[in-house]
Amino acid sequence: MGYRKAETILPPEVVALIQQYVDGEYIYIPRREGKRKSWGETTGCRKETSERNRRIYRDYRAGTRMDELAEKYFLSVKSIQRIVTEEKRKITEETDTA
Repeated sequence: MGYRKAETILPPEVVALIQQYVDGEYIYIPRREGKRKSWGETTGCRKETSERNRRIYRDYRAGTRMDELAEKYFLSVKSIQRIVTEEKRKITEETDTA
């Protein structure tokens, strides 16, 4: 997200109205409903995290202990437990709907 000068994109009367509320401050104008992007959609972080979680679950199923997974992936044991539980739930749901 970049900053744009209000006076270059908004009519002068709109700029004057906004200045009544925030004079010389930065404001964030959110996207309209339906135009918002979900977390990680733009950067690919969501996809990378999902792939990492699948690898963690695969390693767990192959016999790697949770403390070893925590060390390997630089996460807490609690996070590994949460990921394993969530991945197991996803697989169960996939097989139930198939």
